[in-house]
Amino acid sequence: MKPELYIARRFAFKQRSTSKPTFIVMIAVTGIAVGTTALILTLSIVKGFSVKIEEKLVAFSSHMQVRQSDGRLFYPLDADTRRLSHIDNVLSITPFMEKNVILQSRKGKKTLIQPAMLKGFNAAETPDFLRESIVDGESIAESGGNNLDILVGSSLAETLDIGPGSRVLVISTSKQATGALLAGSDTIVDLLSNMDLELATVRGVYETGLNEGFDDYMVIADLGALQKHFHPSRISGYEIMVNDLARLNETTRAAADTLGYPFYSYTVYERYANLFEWLKLQQNITPLLIITITIVAVFNIISTLLVLIIEKTREIGMLMALGLGPSKLSSIFLSQAFLIALIGIALGNLLALGFSVFELHFHLISLPEKNYFIKHVPILIDFRDYLLVSAVVASLSLLFAFIPARVAASLKPGTALLT
Repeated sequence: MKPELYIARRFAFKQRSTSKPTFIVMIAVTGIAVGTTALILTLSIVKGFSVKIEEKLVAFSSHMQVRQSDGRLFYPLDADTRRLSHIDNVLSITPFMEKNVILQSRKGKKTLIQPAMLKGFNAAETPDFLRESIVDGESIAESGGNNLDILVGSSLAETLDIGPGSRVLVISTSKQATGALLAGSDTIVDLLSNMDLELATVRGVYETGLNEGFDDYMVIADLGALQKHFHPSRISGYEIMVNDLARLNETTRAAADTLGYPFYSYTVYERYANLFEWLKLQQNITPLLIITITIVAVFNIISTLLVLIIEKTREIGMLMALGLGPSKLSSIFLSQAFLIALIGIALGNLLALGFSVFELHFHLISLPEKNYFIKHVPILIDFRDYLLVSAVVASLSLLFAFIPARVAASLKPGTALLT
């Protein structure tokens, strides 16, 4: 063991005076541990929150969609599907239909009406996320009869006072070339003459936490049943999942270029730009929190070393009188900073990992889902965050430890011995 490191360990962790410098060191270690834990948990929660919301949005609309201009319904062609599947980075292609409707239910003598988006896709390919979000009833199945079975969001079910087994009236227009309820030139007379009424049965109620635009608006049905009741054999477009999200924009452009006019494509990030901007705003605040916590940890190191210098002034004078040079003396206090930072960082990593695993398993902290879109604190354990925080805290601690180290090196032996 190098003499500087040995003396640094003795100075920091061996009590030799009534003022208890060891206690001061433990306070410093605790401060760094708490700061490191807070930094890691901040990154883990912000990343976990973004990933959870992104998973929910992708489950509703995939990574990207391909449609025709003006949202027109069209007949799918095997040739189009083959051309899309040959695009590099495309993982899966699923046809879907979206149709604006009005849902009507009855509560006693009172009639309840609510607008909704009726979305159909192959029931056999219902995302696991949506199946797991069903809080009442069961998922839809592929329709083999004349029934129109639907899944409704919890907020919409509450507004219409419906649940599994309830029958609702689906009001739409059957002659529209798009999934819209009204064309720009339609009059009330046109709307009434094209009115299409269908009865649907609620099979289940889902709750994703995405209240506005999803749980209060989106109604899920089997694509085959939807085509049978409204627009035989036609679809609104293709939903595409990709292998590499980093190349999503490139793949989106390739899909539009491959099919040509009147097709166009867009990503889930473009469709829900407001939500993703909100997530980005939260991520932009994170560096400010990290800087604040890091500064506190660094000043904790500086103040601790300065206190140790005051406590060990006589010992410093004795070492200098015995021939220890200023550079060696600086190394002692830099070694002290390294030891304190190392122990604090190790404890901080263990605390952060322990809390993360505990919360992921037991979900002790609950959140209001209507405000945060999730029920429990989302934590993403990414060991790159642990390494990054550890490296930053250790580097800054050593960097700013030069200040008290230079103070110690500048002491005069005679003055120090007489203190």
